[in-house]
Amino acid sequence: MKLSTIDLIIIGAYFLLMIVIGLIMKNRAKKSKDNYLMAGKKLPWYMLGLSDASDMFDISGTMLLVSMAFLYGFKSVWIPWMWPVFNQVFLMVFLSKWLRRSNATTGAEWLGTRFGLTDKGVRQSHAIVVVFALMLCIGYMAYAFVGVGEFLEIFIPYESIKEYVPFLDKHLELFLPGTTDYETALFAAKNTTAQFYGISICIVATFYSIVGGMHGIVLADFIKYMIMIFCSIFVGIIAMTHLANSGIVITDRMPLGWDNPLFGKELGLDWSQILGDAQVKLQKDGYKLFSAIVSMMFFSGVLKSLAGPAPNYDCQKILSTKSPEEASKMSGFISIILLPIRYFMTMGLCILGVLYFKDLNLHRTADGVNFENIMPAVINNYLPVGLVGLVLAGFLGAFMSNFSGTLNAGQAYIVNDIYLKFFNPDAPRKKVINVGYISGIVMVCLGVGLGLLIKDVNMIFNIITAGLYGGFVCANVLKWYWWRFNANGYFYGMLAGIIASAIPPALSVSGVTTFFDGTRMLYFFPVFIIIQLIACIIGSYAAPATNTETLIEFYKTVRPWGFWKPIHEIALAENPGLERNKNFKVNMLNIVLGIAGQILLTLLPMYLILSKWNALGVVIALLSVIVFTMRKTWWQCLSDY
Repeated sequence: MKLSTIDLIIIGAYFLLMIVIGLIMKNRAKKSKDNYLMAGKKLPWYMLGLSDASDMFDISGTMLLVSMAFLYGFKSVWIPWMWPVFNQVFLMVFLSKWLRRSNATTGAEWLGTRFGLTDKGVRQSHAIVVVFALMLCIGYMAYAFVGVGEFLEIFIPYESIKEYVPFLDKHLELFLPGTTDYETALFAAKNTTAQFYGISICIVATFYSIVGGMHGIVLADFIKYMIMIFCSIFVGIIAMTHLANSGIVITDRMPLGWDNPLFGKELGLDWSQILGDAQVKLQKDGYKLFSAIVSMMFFSGVLKSLAGPAPNYDCQKILSTKSPEEASKMSGFISIILLPIRYFMTMGLCILGVLYFKDLNLHRTADGVNFENIMPAVINNYLPVGLVGLVLAGFLGAFMSNFSGTLNAGQAYIVNDIYLKFFNPDAPRKKVINVGYISGIVMVCLGVGLGLLIKDVNMIFNIITAGLYGGFVCANVLKWYWWRFNANGYFYGMLAGIIASAIPPALSVSGVTTFFDGTRMLYFFPVFIIIQLIACIIGSYAAPATNTETLIEFYKTVRPWGFWKPIHEIALAENPGLERNKNFKVNMLNIVLGIAGQILLTLLPMYLILSKWNALGVVIALLSVIVFTMRKTWWQCLSDY
């Protein structure tokens, strides 16, 4: 199917609108550094939450979720714990409030509130956070770049543009000089076409995010998410209609247990008699010992969540809220607005993929069928004219949301934590904005450059979650909960973590080994944690404790719970009315309820699309209990500590 004129007009109009938004918001963004990077901290929590959810509703992630839903069925709801998706619950319950109380501009700047400005190792710890943040931002941009290229190549394939784009010549041997293997050359041509699309879309996203700043990003995210809500509802309805009219019982086409979220020691899905490529994919992914994998994802996910937000767009949105209470509301709103909408579309596309899999003509690679192409293939073949254009506009907007939000975070680190801190602290407003423009262009070039080295979405997903996040954990957990942890320990813990966890994915990218593909990296997570913990403890005790005044101020401002007894006693002597944070138990209760609520919000649209009414009723009833309970234990207690 080729895109209709109506679809092309819709997509073109959307891109034009994004450019106009960038130009309109240009003057507002130029008023000050805070207006450019944080919208002056004047945006309401629900707009920031919707914008953050929009950043997470991306092409690459949705392609991955649709392929996982197809392969793993209802058990796929557990796989996003690798990210972990439930970090939003920890943020909602207490960590967003703690972070927002700092009044910092970036995560690196926040270190000054914890370790002070004169403590030994502060400069080093600041530098290591900036390095990590920029690595993470570049990784996310590469992730978005790879996904959008694969996505667009389905709709506008190589064959349809080879006559019009100079370097996509019709002579395939130009891609692989001297080759006589037509199929290999054709694959190279298609891959180059995907990269061409990725670069083209990146240019548009770069324009409106660099020019418009945070105001432009949030407004564009709002428009895009309204489109995605509309599209998700229609895609889900179309899937339900096709399923009802087909007379097919969907579970007859899938392995036994596909429609059951519960699991035993092993995954228990046998595709061998249904679809051989799917069985090969499952073996490669490494989810056979599912209980062990989910347990390890939960263990690593809890530690990653306790560390607080990584220094990316999520962190920037929290710091941009009006108050600590609004920061918590924003983080809670993300799960509510994101999960049901996203999974209604995900499951709708998955069901259409199941019904018409043999007709999708998915691309094959050396490893077999590329299941990540189910989503664009279904959109291309089974959605009506007009809706295809809206879905494409929405997903291209999703790409730009993720890309621009990440770019904005990277710009904040370069401007605040490198340029203003080390090169020109008294730079005039105009110069600061110009440095923001230049830093954005540099970040885009690095992100796209990395994306050109990545073979698929799943690979970069593993590199970010298991690799980069693995190096972030230990030092960032200890900074919240242990008073004796200092800047020196933070620096050496982060350095050891980044080096230890970056080596395996670096080897995978370079092709030296595939040993760390799939879930194998999870088994090395405890090793990374032990290395980091040793480095953190040795580094902390190799230097004096952070000065008492800084620790007292941090304790009184942020009000954390944890191992703060010596500081609490000193602070109490100065302020007899000071109470320690006693919310640990209720926070843990809310986290359990919140994680359960997330799983139920994910299952709700899945049961709805398959018309499993009894299971849907149970999900709604359990959700009602959780909402009623958390209204008392969380919403009404937001101002407590």
